[in-house]
Amino acid sequence: MDKRDALSALAALGQETRLDIFRLLVRAGADGVPATEIAARLGTIQNTTSAHLKALHHAGLVSATRDGRVVRYAADMTGFRDLLAYLMEDCCNGAPELCRPVIEAVTCDCRRAGGPSEIETGNLMS
Repeated sequence: MDKRDALSALAALGQETRLDIFRLLVRAGADGVPATEIAARLGTIQNTTSAHLKALHHAGLVSATRDGRVVRYAADMTGFRDLLAYLMEDCCNGAPELCRPVIEAVTCDCRRAGGPSEIETGNLMS
């Protein structure tokens, strides 16, 4: 990820509704959520939700798949991991390998065991 991509992702997440959408999709996991359901859960207008989803998609933070007439959106954890890696590139006094467990935790699929992910519990740094 380069600076331009990081700025795009941060700008996308810097809007309240888009941040809410992204967090909802992180909780939903790989199955994702249909666009209409996202709007219903957040109490937003469908057209506005669609515009927010488009911004998140262009920023590389969500993916969209068509299931018949329904478009399902899911958090793109690779894009999110890349953003975290970019932000943490210079961390730990020039020793980014010390931060690697935090970045790798984002790609962990903790739902296999039925538990919440590190993102959901806020334990990214533990």
